[in-house]
Amino acid sequence: MANETPAIEPELLEILRCPVAVHYKDKGDDPGKLELVKGCWLVSADSGYKYPIRNGIPVMLVEEGERWKDTPVEQLPVPPPEN
Repeated sequence: MANETPAIEPELLEILRCPVAVHYKDKGDDPGKLELVKGCWLVSADSGYKYPIRNGIPVMLVEEGERWKDTPVEQLPVPPPEN
């Protein structure tokens, strides 16, 4: 099996935060952490927002995260749609 490039560099995942949840005052000292799901989605447990990674670029727009908020993780499309 070929050595695949990760969808997102671990260093970037470590510093990225949900732009909504980062403002929460009741989620501890570091709100908005993101988890890589299905290899192409970033999910915030604090806000429930889900951000797609398209062409290796995390789309961290609030509108985009909100669009997928009510979609269960197991139903997130892989790869994320372009629009």
